Amino acid sequence: MNRYELFSQFGISRPVYDLAVSASEDMKKFRPSIDSIAEERQLGVLRAFHKARISESSFNFKSGYGYDDLGRDQIEEVYADIMQAESALVRIQFSSGTHVLATCLRGLLQRGDDVLIATGIPYDTILPTFGELTLLSDDDRKGETFKYSSSKQSLAATGVSVRAVDLDAAGKPDLARIEAALLPQTRMLYVQKSRGYSSRRALLSEEIGQLKALVSRVAPDCIVMVDNCYGEFVELLEPTAYGADLIAGSLIKNPGAGIAPSGGYVCGRSDLIKEVAEAMTAVGVGAEIGPSLGFNRQILEGIYFAPQVVEASTAAAVFAALLFQKAGFKVAPLPEDERGDLVQTVQMENADQLKAFCEAVQAAAPVDAHFTPIPSAMPGYDCDIIMASGSFVQGSSIELSADGPLRTPYTAFLQGGLNFWNARLGAILALERVLGL
Repeated sequence: MNRYELFSQFGISRPVYDLAVSASEDMKKFRPSIDSIAEERQLGVLRAFHKARISESSFNFKSGYGYDDLGRDQIEEVYADIMQAESALVRIQFSSGTHVLATCLRGLLQRGDDVLIATGIPYDTILPTFGELTLLSDDDRKGETFKYSSSKQSLAATGVSVRAVDLDAAGKPDLARIEAALLPQTRMLYVQKSRGYSSRRALLSEEIGQLKALVSRVAPDCIVMVDNCYGEFVELLEPTAYGADLIAGSLIKNPGAGIAPSGGYVCGRSDLIKEVAEAMTAVGVGAEIGPSLGFNRQILEGIYFAPQVVEASTAAAVFAALLFQKAGFKVAPLPEDERGDLVQTVQMENADQLKAFCEAVQAAAPVDAHFTPIPSAMPGYDCDIIMASGSFVQGSSIELSADGPLRTPYTAFLQGGLNFWNARLGAILALERVLGL
């Protein structure tokens, strides 16, 4: 079977295949840098395993309270080492990235505190936790307050003020405006590394380091907390290596490599990790409880494979950017751009194209490929969302997936891929379906 026949089995036409061949040729100049990052991060993970003395006994099963869970403690030692942090909290009991972030926010902020968001309005699902947000910017929404929840559990309801500063015209943190917005009661500078459902680019870890330097100079008691979802292992260093006080994310994204069945992590300063642990469990108990329930092996295997899985996902994102750019679509990041996360966006012309894009990604998935994703309302969103995810772990964003809100500018958000070849096919099939409308 020749190469084209291999792809024609999936309904790929000759013109789209030829375009994919051209994109693959152009891809060659980007692979060395992606591979170099993956190799360095993989060796860093291996070094952390050796230092923590990971052994077969690390895969133990603990139930009940989870006291003296050796494997769980070793996992947290591994994460702290990999992220260049003082301490870590890695627990199967966290169900999503939003769950981890909300626990951090509620554990670290109290009545009278102020949190300043350095990256504009954050991702939809975390907004109800904030409850209310005042946007500080130079556009026509300056000083406008947005309400996202009336829950008594939101930060706003508990007396925490939440403000946000837009990024500058270049998509970078506006250092001057952030400095002007910092107040004596500003307890936290909150940073979202990835783009969420917005047109902005992902931040680089070094840029977050610049924010930390600013805060250290102007408001040294202010915590710099980073939503690190989608960013892990994409760069040589995580934000904690540049001074961020706390980073948090989900194990069903990058660091779980599609192996961890659930869970989340927080890495950073030991005193802050202690506060978050008490918010997760109970005061005085903290990280001492929370049984691993036999999932230590999957969590460790996930973080072990994470660098090479993120490598595959990043390479697939660059390929998709090349492919759709050649077909005349607007993409971000551009193929040559430095990347802070593994999300690739492609701007469609209308809702039908967005649906076709996601349907194709679903059809290329290893699981549930015979199902068709249907746009629907989802908690935390202001419009219907279409989501394609034929994954081994429900909602696993490190596996091949695509989604997008059914609103202008009809942007498809492509991420993940446990291996490059499957993710590459997903991009090719998506172009085939979109051009076929």
